[in-house]
Amino acid sequence: MKEKIIRILAELRPEFDFAKEDVNFIEEGMLDSFDVVSLVDSLDREFGISINGIDIVPENFATVESIAKLVTRNGGK
Repeated sequence: MKEKIIRILAELRPEFDFAKEDVNFIEEGMLDSFDVVSLVDSLDREFGISINGIDIVPENFATVESIAKLVTRNGGK
């Protein structure tokens, strides 16, 4: 799952290295609010899920790990 998430992130913002585990994507400016909306759409399509609007908060998109947990909570595998 993490590899798919990294691929999606890299397609969204190819200028950044999303494989780094110690970087907060939001705090470092790697993802902005428009990117998060695009990411949610891509995750929904890739994993066949529907992320609830209440889950669209910065901490759920800060790292690959937090995104993977979000996908799992919403039924993705």
